[in-house]
Order: sequence, then structure tokens, then C-alpha cells
Amino acid sequence: MHGIESIVTITPTTPTPIPAPKDGGRDRPSSPDPGAGGHIGWIVAGSLAGGLVAALLLVAAPFIPPEESAVTGAVLCGFALGWAMLAVLSVRFTDQPQRWAAAPALFMGLGGLLLVAFGSSVHGVLNWVWPPALLGLVVWMAVRVHRQLRSRSRRWLLYPVIAMLALAAVGAGYETVREAADPRACMPGQLIDVGGHSLHLSCTGSGSPTVVLEPGAGGMSADLGRITPAVARDTRVCVYDRAGRGWSEPANTPQDGTQIAADLHTLLEAGNVPGPYVLAGHSFGGLYVLTFAARYPDDVAGMVLVDSTAPRAAERGATSPSDAGYYDILGRVSALGSTSARLGVGRPFAATANETRSTIEEYVRANASMEQAASLGDFADKPLVVLTAGSGMADSSAAHDALATLSTNSAHRVIDGATHTSLISEDADATTQAILDVVTSVRNAEPVVR
Repeated sequence: MHGIESIVTITPTTPTPIPAPKDGGRDRPSSPDPGAGGHIGWIVAGSLAGGLVAALLLVAAPFIPPEESAVTGAVLCGFALGWAMLAVLSVRFTDQPQRWAAAPALFMGLGGLLLVAFGSSVHGVLNWVWPPALLGLVVWMAVRVHRQLRSRSRRWLLYPVIAMLALAAVGAGYETVREAADPRACMPGQLIDVGGHSLHLSCTGSGSPTVVLEPGAGGMSADLGRITPAVARDTRVCVYDRAGRGWSEPANTPQDGTQIAADLHTLLEAGNVPGPYVLAGHSFGGLYVLTFAARYPDDVAGMVLVDSTAPRAAERGATSPSDAGYYDILGRVSALGSTSARLGVGRPFAATANETRSTIEEYVRANASMEQAASLGDFADKPLVVLTAGSGMADSSAAHDALATLSTNSAHRVIDGATHTSLISEDADATTQAILDVVTSVRNAEPVVR
């Protein structure tokens, strides 16, 4: 035994040290831990969904006024809450902390609070600051997500959201520059203050009575470009942009038929356009000229309704949402539409933020405008021509027949082959002729040509 022990010696082995990775292990791919790390996908999804729900709830909250600045701020605050949830929950419950999410939370939260607190006074400044700042933040977010998140939610959730934020930044920047670059020098008329906002009015031609053109739903003065010069060859003609359209400034007051008629009356007086006028309204514009004639009968000598929307008498006992004490949901929808347009959503339709909001508001207040137009129950013997598009809806002709009965000196003409839109474009000659027939009837005190 002693001999064997002297021969066999036990040599202790020292483990070979494994060199540490040069990158410190930060970017090393690894499979997600089925424990705490496995929750990160659910936390990403839940945080994004929570931010969306928070934004919707804040927009609907009664303490948020139905104005574009406040509604935009509410949306940003809701989204900020979602990013804050991602930062906190990922640190608390996973082994993949997403501390970078605190940056968009702070960025959106601060901007949202400024908009809610100060409104339009800071909106103009933020329109210039936000797009480049957001684009820089988005690039930084993409880098951090790539390095710190090892989950399918990176590809399926965060990358699409980051891409949408990048598009929003680019779209908002483009729309801000575009609106600022709109050359006021190209405005054909003048801006006139009507009390709190200014409207664009353009008058051409000479003679009397003066014709006043009212564009249709979502329309502006340029839409009547085929009619205006043709009428101007015979008499003076004025066309204008309603609040928020074309060159006109947006209004803070609800733009229903009564307010539109009041604005037009103030505009014509301030613009030194003497009456009485021949009013011509296309589509929804027909509602507004009917309301104008009901409110200011001495200022109206004749009227042309171009495939007009039909008035509708208010139902007895019916109440509007505002009468029932509900807050203005329609104003919030309109504000959201305006905010979307500022991100370039309205670009395919060549619509600015103000035009988008004005058009949405026009449709949501359509019922009120139709009821107000129905207040004109008698147009006496003043000349009236009602035009109906032959290719329009079948029930339009009957409704227009009823409009023609407002006056004992009227004519109802169905233009075969014409559409609702073509009466101010390809078939504008029929509209021009109807206007000139009413002008002749007023001048010569004779029945209108049937």
C-alpha cells in the first residue's frame, strides 16, 4: 500500500475561466425566461390598450371642453398613461425593464397638460415644436425597443405603434408648413370681421340686384367657379367662404343654419353690399338661404334653390341633446376630426384641419339646420326657381315641388341627366340661367320664366 501511494499522486485541477463577453451582455440574444420575462408581451399589450382606453375616457369626460386643443390634450394625456404603465409594470413584474417608455410618457403628458390648461394660446407653438421633436423621439424609441425587448410584442405591437407615431410626426409637420405657406396674396376677395372671426367675401361684376351664392355641404367659394363669372357678366355677384372654409377663419360659435345666416347678414353689411339680394344656395346652402330669407325677409328679393336639401319641421315635443342637459358630444367628434386632419389624415381630400372640423360640424348640426330652414313658410310673390337634378334621388322631386309652393311666382325645373354635383360643374349653365331668370324677374317686376 505504501508503495502504491508513493506512485499515485493526486493533482488538483483548476477550472479554466470563461472570458466575459466584450459587449457586457447587453445585446446578447437569449430566450425569454418562462417566469417573469414571459409576462412582458401581456404587459406591452395591456399598457397600449390601457392608454387607448384612457384617451377615449378623457375625451368623453365632462370636464374636458369640446374644443380642439383640449380634446387633443386629453388624447395625449391618455396615451402618456399607457407609456407610463409600460415603464412601471415592466420594471416591477418582468426581467426586461422598459425604462425608455418613461420618455414618451413625459413627452406626451407634458404636451397634453399644456393643451388642456392653456388651449389655443399654445397650440400654434406646439404645432411647430412637436413634429420634429416627436420624430426624434420615435427614432430613439425604435433603437431602445430593439435593444431591450425580447418578445414577439416588439414586432407585432410596438414597431407598428412606433411607425404610426413617425407618420403622425411627418404628417403634422407637413400640414403645419402647408397651412403657413397658404399665400394670402392669392385670395380673390377680402377678409371681413363678423364678430370674433373673419370671413372671406369676393364680389365681382356690376348691376343690381346683387346675387349672393351659398356653397353646398363642405363646399367653399372656389366650388362655384363656373357660375360666378357667368353671372358677373350680367349683374353683381358675391360669393363667400363659411367659417373654417377656404380663406375664412374658424368660428367659436356653433355653426347651424341660424348662425350661418346671421354671419352672412353681418358680412354683407360690413362689406357694404346693399340689398335686397337674390340668394342662390346649392345642397345644404339651400337650407341657409331659406333661413336667411326667414330671418331677414326685407333683404331678399328672389331665390334659387339648386338641388337643395329639403327643410324639415321640428317634431312637437322633441328635444335636442343640449336641451336634455347632455354635454356636446358632437363638438368632441368635430374636434377629433380636426386633430386627425392636423396629422395629414385629410390630405387625400385636400382638407385642412379647419375645413375638416367645419365639414363634420355641418353634418352633425344638419337636423337643426333643416328645422331652422322650415321656418320660412311663405315667400309671397317673390321670384323663386327650384332646380332638381334629373339623376338624383326619386323623392327629391316631390320635396322640391313643395319648396316651389313657397312662392306664387315660382318655377320648378328638373334638369335631365344632371347630378347633384354636376349642377355646379358640367351642368352649371342650367344653374346660371336660373339665377339670371330670377334677376330679370326682379328687375322687370314680371313673373319668372317657367
